[in-house]
Amino acid sequence: MRAHEAGTLHADIGHRAPSWLRAPRDVNDLVPQLWSSTAKKTAEGSLVIGGVDARDLVAEHGSPAYVLDEDDFRARARAFKHAFKDFDVYYAGKAFLCTTIVRWVMEEGLNLDICSGGELAVALRAGADPQRLGFHGNNKSESELARALDAGVGRIIVDSLYEIDRLIELARERDTVAPVMVRVTAGVEAHTHEYIATAHEDQKFGFSITSGAAFEAVARVNEAAELELLGLHSHIGSQIFDSSGFEVAAKRVIALHARVSDELGVDMPELDLGGGFGIAYTTQDDPSDPAQLATELGKIVEHECRAFDVDVPKVSIEPGRAIVGPAVCTVYTVGTVKEVELDAGASRTYISVDGGMSDNIRTALYDADYSCTLANRYSDAEPTLARVVGKHCESGDIVVKDEFIASDVRPGDLVAVPGTGAYCRSMASNYNHVPRPPVIAVKDGHTRIVVRRETEDDLLLLDMGAE
Repeated sequence: MRAHEAGTLHADIGHRAPSWLRAPRDVNDLVPQLWSSTAKKTAEGSLVIGGVDARDLVAEHGSPAYVLDEDDFRARARAFKHAFKDFDVYYAGKAFLCTTIVRWVMEEGLNLDICSGGELAVALRAGADPQRLGFHGNNKSESELARALDAGVGRIIVDSLYEIDRLIELARERDTVAPVMVRVTAGVEAHTHEYIATAHEDQKFGFSITSGAAFEAVARVNEAAELELLGLHSHIGSQIFDSSGFEVAAKRVIALHARVSDELGVDMPELDLGGGFGIAYTTQDDPSDPAQLATELGKIVEHECRAFDVDVPKVSIEPGRAIVGPAVCTVYTVGTVKEVELDAGASRTYISVDGGMSDNIRTALYDADYSCTLANRYSDAEPTLARVVGKHCESGDIVVKDEFIASDVRPGDLVAVPGTGAYCRSMASNYNHVPRPPVIAVKDGHTRIVVRRETEDDLLLLDMGAE
C-alpha cells in the first residue's frame, strides 16, 4: 500500500493507544527509566531537575528549552568509562555537541568522535586534546582533512579510495604521517529504522567486506608511507537493544582483521565496534546498561579473536545517545488544546506547544516515539490519550504521537518531554523562521546557559537582502 505523501502520521486516525501504551495509575507520576537521574515531581506536581523547578526555569529562560542534567550526563559518561575499562570510549559528538559537553567528556576521561569541520572547531575551541579525537565522515573535504592533520587529530576514519588518496597527498605536503582507521560494512542490518541502520550493503558508509573493497582499502592504506594503519571500524546502526548484531558484525570484521594479518603481515592494533546503544524513549524500550554491554561485547571479541587465532586488539566504542539522550528533556508551554472529531465517532486531543519539529524532528523523520508529562502542577483529572504537536505549518509537526496526560491540561501549562538529548538540538532547524531553543544546564539548584536561545536578530544577520 502506498504511504501517505505527508508521512504515516498524517494518515493516522482514530483514538486508539498503541498496544504497548497503558493508561497510568497516576498521571502525575514519572516513569523513572525515561528521565534523568535527578528528575522528580514535587508534592505540588511540578517537575524538578538538578534541583531546579521547571516553573522557575521557564520564568527565567523562557520556553521551549532543552534542560541538560549535568550530574546525569557525567554519571552516564563515568558508567561507560568504568564498565568498558579495557576499551577506549569515544563520545559520539553528533548526538549533541557544544564546548561545555566537550569539556565534560574530556574531564570524565572519554575521547570524542567528530564528523565535520564544525564539530572539530567546537572541540578545538573547548581545548580538547586533538589526540583524543576521532574524525568520521563519508565525504570529508580537503580543507577538513587538512585541518585535522594540522591539529594532530588522533585518528581519521577513511570512507573511500578518493579520501585515501586525498589524505596521502595532504600528509605528503605536510611531511607527516596520518593515523587511519578503515570504515567497513559488515553486511549486518540492525533491527532499527531503515534510515539509521548503517551496516547493510546498500548505503553510503564504508567499504564492503563481502565485495573485497574493504581488503583493497586496507592494502592501499598499508602501502602508503604517509598513512599509519590503526585498524578497522564498524558501525551497525542506532537504537540497538541487544548484542546479537554486534556478534555477527564482529565475526566478519575480525575475519578481515585476521586476513590482513595473514596476507599482508600486518597486526592492526585497534578495532572500533561503533556505537548505536539504545535508550528508553517510552515504556516499550528496554536498553542494556553499560556493564552488561561491556561484558557481552568483551566476550564476543575475545571469542572471535580466539577462533581466528589473532591477538585481541585495543577495542573502542562510540556511545552518544546512550550518554546524552536521557540527560536532557525539553520543556514547552501549552498554547492551545483542541478536541478533534475523527471518523466513526472517535476523537483526539491535540495539545499545541510553543516548539515542534524545529527543535525535535525525530518524530516526523523517524516515526520516533516519545513520552511527556505535565510539568507545572498536580492534577487529579482522569488521564486522556493526547497528541502533542508543534506550532509549525506542517501536518506532520508532531512531538509526541500518543501519550496519556491529565485531561484538564490547558493553555499556560508546561509539558516536558524526556529523552531529547540526542539528535534534537543537533538536528534543529529554523523552519518557519523559528529561533532555536537554548540549552540550559542544571545542577544543585542552579541554571547555566550552555547554548543561548537564538533571536530574530540572529536569523536576520545572515539575510543579505536588506539595503
